[in-house]
Amino acid sequence: MERLDIYDEYMNYIGTEPRDIAHQNAMWHKTVHCWLYDNNGNIYFQIRADSGKLYTTASGHVLAGETVRDAFKREIREEIGIDMDVTQAIPLEIVFWRQDKPEKNWHDRAFAHVYANKLPLNFMGFHFQPDEVAGLVRINAFDCLDLLMDKIHGVSAVKITRDGMCDITVAKPDFLTAPNETAVVKYGNVLQSIIQMQ
Repeated sequence: MERLDIYDEYMNYIGTEPRDIAHQNAMWHKTVHCWLYDNNGNIYFQIRADSGKLYTTASGHVLAGETVRDAFKREIREEIGIDMDVTQAIPLEIVFWRQDKPEKNWHDRAFAHVYANKLPLNFMGFHFQPDEVAGLVRINAFDCLDLLMDKIHGVSAVKITRDGMCDITVAKPDFLTAPNETAVVKYGNVLQSIIQMQ
């Protein structure tokens, strides 16, 4: 059973609890949102296996005793099969995330640590975790931001799956969002950061 380090709302460490208990009791914990980008200004979105929607390259809980960078490395390895050197991973922001699903007795209180790391140019050695990840979509960060800001209605991208690569068009409804957020709010800061790092 996974255990998480637990914090108060000011990020003061309290102790550890099983993951299920942390969510049942709305306890603050850390997560990591891992973003990969390349020198051509592209960002890599994960295709969620359960919904087919586009989401963070990889993400998950920071386990008890684990650093955020350790969690970044582990999640990238588990979800998309890359053993990356994350010493150069860049912290972008910490999002204070709250979401409740009372019907499931599930309450999320997470300090979401958002990090980005550069992917080697033309890298294609992905190995996807089948129950979570259907593939990746490589999309130009600038074009993606324009899409989410409603300046354009579709953008060309490359879909990468176990079966190979193909060109696709991505539209705004293709992005995963929670009921209380918009795609531009969820992904806009990351896209702007990737654009500025070029």
